[in-house]
Amino acid sequence: MLTLTDEVAAALRDGRPVVALESTIISHGMPYPQNVEMATEVEGIIREHGAVPATIAVLDGRPRIGLDAPDLELLASHEDVTKVSVRDLPVVVARGSHGATTVAATMRLAALAGIRVFVTGGLGGVHRGAQQTFDVSADLTELGQTSVAVVSAGVKSILDIGLTLETLETLGVPVVAVGSDEFPSFYSRSSGYAAPNRVDSAAEVAALMRAKWDLGLAGGVVVANPIPAADEIPADEIGVIIDQALADMERLGIHGKDATPYLLGRIVEITGGASLTANIALVRHNARLGAAIAREYAAPA
Repeated sequence: MLTLTDEVAAALRDGRPVVALESTIISHGMPYPQNVEMATEVEGIIREHGAVPATIAVLDGRPRIGLDAPDLELLASHEDVTKVSVRDLPVVVARGSHGATTVAATMRLAALAGIRVFVTGGLGGVHRGAQQTFDVSADLTELGQTSVAVVSAGVKSILDIGLTLETLETLGVPVVAVGSDEFPSFYSRSSGYAAPNRVDSAAEVAALMRAKWDLGLAGGVVVANPIPAADEIPADEIGVIIDQALADMERLGIHGKDATPYLLGRIVEITGGASLTANIALVRHNARLGAAIAREYAAPA
């Protein structure tokens, strides 16, 4: 069922480091052409840092582990690409259509392929007001059961970060912040919430991954990598903008899987593109760390 590129298949066969990448950030997370430029650049960063990139998507109904340049262009520009979480995978496969995978779906397909490290921008989580809406991202339940380490810049700041951290604790998911005692919040280095654990190197993350899975503890690891200080939008500044975007979304009646793409797009509009610049910077930063973690995990223990 899975289709791997020769490059990815050879790397996995030889035990070399591989880093999974999601595709929703390409199709639904950024405008064209910045999305395809970002995807190509991030793959290049991972190669430069000693690992093989494996961007994951569903094309013509077939789950693909690793994409070529025309595939990335299709995801970035085609008007009929479905946002695919785990629940949507069988539908898109059965219909033979195109799908861009979320964090949850990318984790599941990466694990099926044997990839243990995955780089993204920001994690999904518990949405604000979830006490009434029950809107909780499938990213969290997937982290509770699928054994992949996910490198991100923390939980997307449009979410309820405190409730997300509580839910991750309930699901038994280790959460570590890299080089920080505070949990980051995507565009910002700070969130107001202490990091459950701190690590200061890729080697520490790889050791944690081995320890967890050697103990027979299935499920993921959240590696929260704060956006570089030079690229962040301070938490108090972005907070006002997020409140405005949330109010606009509520007025328009947007909810469910359409909420996050709308909010991220609206924040880009309000910030005059500054949030998009920050988003690209943090993905680059995460790619460097993800490649380092994959190298350490692939090295003999």
